[in-house]
Amino acid sequence: MSKFFYKGKIEKRPKYESFGFSTKRNIKPGSAEKPLQLRVQTEARKLELETQLSELQLIANIVLAPETEEDIQALKVLLDTPQTAIFDKTPKRNDPCDCGSGKKYKKCCG
Repeated sequence: MSKFFYKGKIEKRPKYESFGFSTKRNIKPGSAEKPLQLRVQTEARKLELETQLSELQLIANIVLAPETEEDIQALKVLLDTPQTAIFDKTPKRNDPCDCGSGKKYKKCCG
């Protein structure tokens, strides 16, 4: 079908989809743009958390509220991120066995 028979405007495809300002970027919690919101009961606990945050290079708004219970859940979420599981490399068929028998892996434990 030719473009002469098409009724409507032919629109050019954009060069790049992600060209320009990104409105869907991820803001890291604990940064200057999105500080952590923490609530503690004592001044000593506040100083303890401030030193911990400075070591981790995080920013937080710490509110001192003695009448309410401590709320540091946002910090715990950042500290308890799951780590990637790393397994030992399994020996190949003709490598010596790990159990110490002196046999090849394929004859002993494979």
